Amino acid sequence: MGKGRIEAFSDGVLAIIITIMVLELKIPHEAELTALRPLIPVFLSYVLSFVYLGIYWNNHHHLLQAVRRVNGNVLWANLNLLFWLSLIPFVTGWTGENNFAALPVAFYGGVLLAAAIAYYILTQTLIASEGRDSALAVAMGRDWKGKLSVVLYAIAIPLAFLNAWLALLVYVCVAIMWLIPDRRIENALLS
Repeated sequence: MGKGRIEAFSDGVLAIIITIMVLELKIPHEAELTALRPLIPVFLSYVLSFVYLGIYWNNHHHLLQAVRRVNGNVLWANLNLLFWLSLIPFVTGWTGENNFAALPVAFYGGVLLAAAIAYYILTQTLIASEGRDSALAVAMGRDWKGKLSVVLYAIAIPLAFLNAWLALLVYVCVAIMWLIPDRRIENALLS
């Protein structure tokens, strides 16, 4: 089957997730700058989550550009990814509202870890559908960034109980790692 429907559905779900997150930002009732101070953790968690969703949206787009068709297994793997991404507004709000307390920060990492694993499953499902010699398989190669992300999340989750700020720093570092453009798929499609 064609891939247009999965792309449109995924784009719509991600747009709704971002909309839910921004609607959770509460407007201060005072007009003073000091009224923004309690909202700083909420806003910072929103920014980090927005960046993560942007990374997933961008990589999902490139991933689907490298395939010709999808099947039922791909649809389920994609829904698995979207499920974990749909939990980002919850852990974002919980983390920000509780000033980056250990348990919410660990749960935030747990959702990021589950989303990373789901993305890996989606890529492997697409590769299985397209073939091991497909442009996508060649482009993904060893996927060191994906594997390193999973390892870093797995380290950061228990680290949150020792130092939540260090765990958050790990999440930020993973996001920065993915913000550096990954041209593997683009290059594979051009050759």
